[in-house]
Amino acid sequence: MSTTLHPDASWSAWTRDKLLLGLPLREYLRTLKTPFNAVAALILCVGLPITWIRFTQGIAATTNLNNDYPWGLWIGFDVLCGVALAAGGFCMASAVHLFKLKQYYTLMRPAILTGFLGYFFVVVGLCFDLGRPWRLPYPMFVSYGVTSVMFLVGWHVALYLTVQFLEFCPAIFEWLGWKRVRHWVLKLTIGATVFGVILSTLHQSALGALFLLAPTKVHPLWYSSFIPVLFFTSAIAAGLSMVIVESMLSHRVFHRQVQHEDPQQVDQVMVGLSRSAAVVLFTYFCLKWIALAHEDRWAWLFTSYGAWYLVEVIGFVLGPCIAYFVAAKVNSARIARVAAVWTVLGIVLNRLNVSIFTFNWQMPYRYVPSWMEFAVTITIVTAGLLTFRFMVNRMPVLYVHPEYPVEE
Repeated sequence: MSTTLHPDASWSAWTRDKLLLGLPLREYLRTLKTPFNAVAALILCVGLPITWIRFTQGIAATTNLNNDYPWGLWIGFDVLCGVALAAGGFCMASAVHLFKLKQYYTLMRPAILTGFLGYFFVVVGLCFDLGRPWRLPYPMFVSYGVTSVMFLVGWHVALYLTVQFLEFCPAIFEWLGWKRVRHWVLKLTIGATVFGVILSTLHQSALGALFLLAPTKVHPLWYSSFIPVLFFTSAIAAGLSMVIVESMLSHRVFHRQVQHEDPQQVDQVMVGLSRSAAVVLFTYFCLKWIALAHEDRWAWLFTSYGAWYLVEVIGFVLGPCIAYFVAAKVNSARIARVAAVWTVLGIVLNRLNVSIFTFNWQMPYRYVPSWMEFAVTITIVTAGLLTFRFMVNRMPVLYVHPEYPVEE
């Protein structure tokens, strides 16, 4: 998989071994000539000039945002959806390190890496929306807005990004062959995991709390004093589902790294996750109706927005919930994977409903993202996929390094 170089090894040998997958530079460059890389290069060629325009000419040059719609696609999808779908990191870390469910160990590192990159590129997307990225440290070191929900979210995301990097460090040090440093980092694992769970609970719910400030802008069917709890519960469902989706895609794309795994054992792990996801989704489904009853919004169900609300709750919450229950009942990993994709789409739909589709529902006109906003979002997602592939191809993410057994 990966070898450790002797201290006297040359820099070129280290580069070839660690970065170029052990290949000479020319041969490595030839391996990059793939359809996926061609499409990714095309996306970056479009996205990078738009990035230049955004940060040199301002947000008005690249978006359709205005005073009525100050938050758009970059917040609704890049931030809200990105944070929710990155929740698999703390779910798997908790399962393995706190509850000692070792059967999920092989899923933990991919989940942590997915979460870390998800949060990192959420910050990147946030920079596009806010501008002035050099001012990101201000809430931490310069201006403390302790009464602001955004202050809370900013601190939590920054701290949790640090925690996830710390949780992923053992894989980096195994790749580098730094055994002693890895040993000391592992001693911090339990504390980092507990801290990560606390931070995730707070900032997942805090993102929902942001919309408590807009009772007249969010549609009554989606606005509720329960929205922080709804955001947190749905994020757990999203995280568990993303672990299944990520595992499904990784076994297709990186099949050489997981060929040692027993397919039946992998399927059993997927079914195990489906049981947890079914319970969480059913809880979320019940909470949606409790919130509706608490706010006494039943009359709104008989409007056009009510029909759309039922599509979300029945079609994309109860539907995948039943699919997960069936997967657990009949012991079917295939149904579990279908339910996972279904759930991810449902969480994305919910976040977009709250932040874009039903936001400012009484306005005479609607916000429609510009093509540049879509291009930037696709560019950020592409950059995340390229980074994930780069790290997985080099580090022990999908497999256990032979020199570092699981028991450590």
